Parts: sequence; C-alpha cells; structure tokens
Amino acid sequence: MRTVPRVRFANDDRHRLACCSLDGSISLCQLVPAPPTVLRVLRGHTRGVSDFAWSLSNDILVSTSLDATMRIWASDDGRCIREIPDPDGAELLCCTFQPVNNNLTVVGNAKQNLHVVNISTGKKVKGGSSKLTGRVLALSFDAPGRLLWAGDDRGSVFSFLFDMATGKLTKAKRLVVHEGSPVTSISARSWVSREARDPSLLINACLNKLLLYRVVDNEGTLQLKRSFPIEQSSHPVRSIFCPLMSFRQGACVVTGSEDMCVHFFDVERAAKAAVNKLQGHSAPVLDVSFNCDESLLASSDASGMVIVWRREQK
Repeated sequence: MRTVPRVRFANDDRHRLACCSLDGSISLCQLVPAPPTVLRVLRGHTRGVSDFAWSLSNDILVSTSLDATMRIWASDDGRCIREIPDPDGAELLCCTFQPVNNNLTVVGNAKQNLHVVNISTGKKVKGGSSKLTGRVLALSFDAPGRLLWAGDDRGSVFSFLFDMATGKLTKAKRLVVHEGSPVTSISARSWVSREARDPSLLINACLNKLLLYRVVDNEGTLQLKRSFPIEQSSHPVRSIFCPLMSFRQGACVVTGSEDMCVHFFDVERAAKAAVNKLQGHSAPVLDVSFNCDESLLASSDASGMVIVWRREQK
C-alpha cells in the first residue's frame, strides 16, 4: 500500500492546514485572509511522509516517513527539533499523540510493531512496545488517552490499555475486521450525538464499506453497529466523525472514497443514511479533515490535490 497525501487542520485553529507529500515534505498553509498561502514547507525526510499529527497547542508537529525516521517540527519557524530513528529500522507508517501527555507519541511500523516514544528524549518508553499481526497502518486513542486502538494490513484491530503514569502498553483485545483486508483508518469518539452516547470507533478496511463499531467495555472490545457503502478496495482511505454537526443535526461521519467523492452519512438514520456527496476530485479521495468549528472541510486525493470546502451558511 503506497504512501499518499494526508491533510490535517490544526487544533482549535480555523484557518491553518498542513498537507504532507510523497516527496517527503509537509506544507503549512494559511487559508484566511484570501488568497490561501503556503506559510512554510518542512523539509528533511528523504522519502515520502506517511503520517503526521499536530500537538494540542499546535506548536509542534510529529511526522513519520518511509525513511524509517520520525521528526519533530516547530510549526512557527519550520525547524526540525529532533530526528528519531525507528527502533527497528523499519518504515514508519502512522503516528498519533497521546491526547493527555503530548510528550508521548505512538508510532507504528512496517515490521508489525508499535512503539511509544518520548519526544523530549527521542527514546522509546520501557514497556511501551507491542507486536501486531501485520504492518501497522492506523492508530487512535480514546479522548481520555487510556485506550489505544491499532489496525494492521492483515485486517485486525487491537486494543491496548495505556498506563498514563509510565506509558506502558498492555494488549487487551483483538478484533478481526476481515482477514487480509488492510485497516487504513481508525477514528475514536466518546459520543456520536446527543441520541447516541456510546463510545464509538469508525473504521475503513478496504471492504467497500465504512464500518461503525460500538465500544462495549473498558478494554476496548468492539461490536459492529452499522456499515455504509463506499468504494474502497485498495487505497488507504480515511474517515472522521463530525461532533459539532452531530450535536446540531443527527450523527454525521465523513469519509473519502475511491469513486473520487467525499461522502457524508448520518449514522442514526435507519434508511437513506447518505446525506451529502461532494464532487470535485479527479482521483480517489484519501483523507478528510474538519477545522475546529467545522466551517471548513479539507480533502486530499491520490494525485496530491487538496480541496477546501466551505460550509454553506443557512
């Protein structure tokens, strides 16, 4: 599965957007005032950037790359603060910040391993490593940071208990979504809407479906709740929850798709769950990201194009 462009709005920032590229760079963009401008380009990786994440305060980005390194960047001036080689010397495929302690980052690699890394020291945390059944492609914490889910290219999703004091990982549960189908995206949400209070997980797994799971216990056990038709058989498509939109009008999720469209679904509708479809890309849509007030949605595709969509004001 090839590395493809990712797109992420900064946290609590309506107009700052980051996009990564197959050439190993990350572009930081400012969307307002018009016209949109590239503030700076973060260069240093020697191969494609596979994933990146903003810290809660937006002052730091972490990135993972096929060059087997993680880099820590200062977003204000683009400096590379630290380069951290993968402990296994393997291609790094995904990363996520620990939501409560942003000094800790979890990375997944092509040798089927997860590692918790202290970004201040550049060292992996003792007891913070675990092995999956395949290449690690997707990661997501729950909001409190006590549960971590990891998906691999063999079709499995593992839940881990995360020790907040030490950073130690304890493997809890395994779910086989579909044997041999790569899990390309995991997104966790503690609630979906006012009517759907259960913690939930949104998963893309190359099944031509978007899957919604209910989290049924404190060990991260998953139970399938619903699925929605999309086109995804081979590309690493991602999806997200829409918590603000859901609070106002139903329970919405957004996903990319290989049909070159962005799809919106209301997960609480028994029938006609598809509520919107955005057309404009000329290649499979791979990633989607809302800004903090959901007034803007960014989507990226396999050709490297990024489109920013503005919500119509009613």
